[in-house]
Amino acid sequence: MEQVLAQAANYGFPMVVSIYLLVRIETKLEQLAGSINELAKVIAAKL
Repeated sequence: MEQVLAQAANYGFPMVVSIYLLVRIETKLEQLAGSINELAKVIAAKL
């Protein structure tokens, strides 16, 4: 039982931080993709 708790303590925090960062980065990437698409439309309209 102690080994299970030790493994949870060792790997639990990094897993939570990784998941949190992945979720945050995913939303930023979606916003970036939207901005790039808008920029492409503006450039295409000016040509």
